[in-house]
Amino acid sequence: MAIPNELSLFNASSAPYSPTELPGYLNTSMVPSAPHCPDWPNLPQTTLIPSLYSIICVLGTVGNALAVCVLAHGSGARRTIANTFMLNLCVSDLLFLLTLPLWAVYYSLGYHWPFGRVACKICGGLLNLNLYASIFFITCMSMDRYLAIVHPLRSQSARHPKRARLTCVLVWVLACASTVPTLALRDTHHIEHLGVEACVILYPHDKWFLVLAWMKIILAFLLPLVVISSCYCAIGRHLLAGTELGGICKPFEPSNLPSLPGSKSLESQESCSKAERPPTPCVNPSSCGGRPLECRGLERVLWTVAAVVLAFFLCWFPFHCVTLLDVLRTQGWVSGCWVDWSITSLFPLTICLGFSNSAINPVLYCFMGNHFRGRLGGLCKGLCACLKARGEAHSQKRGSFSTRLSSFSRKLSDLKDLAIVEASGPA
Repeated sequence: MAIPNELSLFNASSAPYSPTELPGYLNTSMVPSAPHCPDWPNLPQTTLIPSLYSIICVLGTVGNALAVCVLAHGSGARRTIANTFMLNLCVSDLLFLLTLPLWAVYYSLGYHWPFGRVACKICGGLLNLNLYASIFFITCMSMDRYLAIVHPLRSQSARHPKRARLTCVLVWVLACASTVPTLALRDTHHIEHLGVEACVILYPHDKWFLVLAWMKIILAFLLPLVVISSCYCAIGRHLLAGTELGGICKPFEPSNLPSLPGSKSLESQESCSKAERPPTPCVNPSSCGGRPLECRGLERVLWTVAAVVLAFFLCWFPFHCVTLLDVLRTQGWVSGCWVDWSITSLFPLTICLGFSNSAINPVLYCFMGNHFRGRLGGLCKGLCACLKARGEAHSQKRGSFSTRLSSFSRKLSDLKDLAIVEASGPA
């Protein structure tokens, strides 16, 4: 017996109805408000969710498109390991963001999918693909930064552009493999009592729902969160330990650090004692009275590290919490009006918050970096220069055409005058 369900509540409806009235067994994740909880308010999802999706789509598409243009048009020397991961992350986010207008229409029409079965499968597949791929790429970037900063010498052989490209291929394969089950199970499903054709996941058995839900919680959140937090904690300890020891640091080289915004990369601790210029002491940020350049750079690195982890946690933690709550309710371990209301009303909002991570990623990983902003400015200047050159060429062509037309008009006028003189002359 097919079980229509959807963790992200793309199947939810704002009208209360009993799940037992629907064909087959319908998990109550689809029910926004249980009949025995009339005092719990329903959120205006048909207007709120499309508005949020539209904002995320516009901001995320512009940000990721600019990032892709800059990263893809960079010279070979600038195609670092971090830029490779960033480019793939932006492509993953862009593919998903392009489907958001369809999901916005889906919600605005009262959860009716007018785009057909194929579009339902493609949009649902891209949704799950981005869920896994974006988090996997963020994890890879975190590990690469850990190796580049904490173990710069030992990781030189491992951190190779070819290996980074191979890692990206493996990430895409793993993300696609994780998406296959939901892609196969997703389909359009007619809900007779609501009069809508919903885009849902039809689970053959409730065990499918539990397995896929736990897979999302573990693979798409818990494991990446542990890895990311461990990497950035190690980076923070390493940087702070260097300052507490009062080491002498060579100026960071930005080409070696995986594009950590506002940061400069470490070559090695050994290079600290071999600085080619007079060494500058690495001071503790808390004791910076004059705020030298090294101190401000270190503070920016640490704040960026904290922002990356915090953004990932805040964007996805609510979604996976509600997912876990839905699993517990399905098993009968929790129940009540607050559980039903939380799942049916908060799930769409938490998935919006998760989707907003696609708009935040280019800001955290690209636009906060000085070198990225410089390359973006150079790209914009080149584009403006190209447009200006085209305008001048067009103006010259138009001026040349006007000159030729004026010359032709003068010649024609001269011919007319000559004809008049000849006509008025003696016979």
